Amino acid sequence: MAVSAIVGVGAASAADLPVYTKAPPIVAPVYDWSGGYIGIEGGGGWGHSDQTDVRRTVADGHFSVSGGLFGGTLGYNWQTGPWVFGLEGDYSWSDISGQSNICGFGPPHPCGTKLESLGTFRGRIGHTVGAMGSWLLYGTGGLAVGDVHGWDSLFPASGSAFRAGWTVGAGVETSFAPHWTAKLEYLYVDLGKSHLFDVVPGVPETVSFRANIVRVGVNYSFSGPVVAKY
Repeated sequence: MAVSAIVGVGAASAADLPVYTKAPPIVAPVYDWSGGYIGIEGGGGWGHSDQTDVRRTVADGHFSVSGGLFGGTLGYNWQTGPWVFGLEGDYSWSDISGQSNICGFGPPHPCGTKLESLGTFRGRIGHTVGAMGSWLLYGTGGLAVGDVHGWDSLFPASGSAFRAGWTVGAGVETSFAPHWTAKLEYLYVDLGKSHLFDVVPGVPETVSFRANIVRVGVNYSFSGPVVAKY
């Protein structure tokens, strides 16, 4: 009887002991940059253009250019850990222009240059920062194309050409809502120089264009905005 009572008391005491279970894993949400996206962007630019005819060793027209641009973006990202690799293309309407009133061939007269559109196709390499990795710092570079228009009022004469060049820059992008990101970006664009028109018959006029572009944009991502990390 005594042994039975002791066993019974021991069993009851064991039943009253708290049961300890393994704590659930900690789930940390992480922003996922992978996948395709589409967006809009706009901003402004400033730079320089020279106009030179073949008979002169220095520019007979040299002046600053400035103005705005607005367009659309299409891109795709691949993410490996904190690193993000991507391809991005964009095309914008542009009104970046300038002129001089003292162009040098003949009597002083106005001449000018205008960038009427700008497109780029670039690679991007970035690194995520922040607790959720929802900020992306990136460098970018690649092909630039644009519709460059030049004119000279002396006779007058003008011409346009769709030109190819290069671009390089950097930016920062961040998530502000599910599937939505905003970015701030800087690009240096050089569209080189080429013959756009004849200032007089048989005298080609070469026009150069290069500019600094700063723009902001909003993108919509087609991929899931966050993933769980244990």
